[in-house]
Amino acid sequence: MISNDQELQVTQDRIAHFQRWVVQMRQSARPEEFEAVTGGYRLEIERMQAEVLSYILRPLTVAPGKKVA
Repeated sequence: MISNDQELQVTQDRIAHFQRWVVQMRQSARPEEFEAVTGGYRLEIERMQAEVLSYILRPLTVAPGKKVA
């Protein structure tokens, strides 16, 4: 679970990295093996995307006395 903006950035970077791998496999894998080769990456991308959405859709909590810019 993402708990801060730094973890958000790391997760978004991982998503982009996995997506680049899938694009590479799309170009190199045979059509009949593509789904089997990329299935695990797809599940991990979807899991991480769900975490990102969960984090960014939570309201920002601000400590008393602090202002949100």
